[in-house]
Amino acid sequence: MASTPNASATLAHPATEEFRRAAEVLGRVGLTQYEARAYIALVGRGLGDAATIAQSAGIPRTSAYKVLESLAEKGYAKATGGKPILFRPTPPLDVAETLKGAIQEVFEALAELHREVAEHGEPQLVYLLSGRSKVLAKIGELLDQSTKTFILTTPRLSEIRDDLDKKVQHAIKRGVAVTFVTAPLQRVPDGVQAVSRENLMATEVLADDQHALLAAPGLEACGFTDNPILTAHLQQFLEIILDREPTKPTTA
Repeated sequence: MASTPNASATLAHPATEEFRRAAEVLGRVGLTQYEARAYIALVGRGLGDAATIAQSAGIPRTSAYKVLESLAEKGYAKATGGKPILFRPTPPLDVAETLKGAIQEVFEALAELHREVAEHGEPQLVYLLSGRSKVLAKIGELLDQSTKTFILTTPRLSEIRDDLDKKVQHAIKRGVAVTFVTAPLQRVPDGVQAVSRENLMATEVLADDQHALLAAPGLEACGFTDNPILTAHLQQFLEIILDREPTKPTTA
């Protein structure tokens, strides 16, 4: 009698339904399709270089190294060095705990925000945009409009750095203090203060402490606002990340 393959065995093959389902779930927490497939393949092998993982994951070999670097930036993998560079997966349960902690923190902050907005009776003036190009354009617009400070927190710096480089240089020439909070060992534009933080989940912008933006993990949508209560909450959150004493929100 033929034995029925178990879930872990079928998960290791890109053509199976289990593999596709796992990739879909990972996409919901911010991985691209290639990143999700590469992470599953990396877990299945335990160790691999770009060429090996490309073959196991069913992704283009020319994209594999950049995909693995992105996984390392996001905390899903670690490079071991050597030539060719080998990557190991972050244990799946460690990734799950990090995600659960980040989600819990976000929803606790949202619950507090909901309470405060209800107490003040102010509308939640949040405007939404859909589409990666529109999200990047809005981030660039906030950078162009800033006059004092611009803080960008993102796990996806490598994907947006080139789009913002000229705008960053123009802002610095105007005297704007530009800060990027991103994963360790990332290249930032000249003149930008770099703050290293691991396990970042979302892309956030705070411009002049007055305009706030929060983008979905894949930059496919964002919300932005100049509502003082909402902006103050993001300001407090970023001050904690930057190891500053949080500023208490001011009320009228």
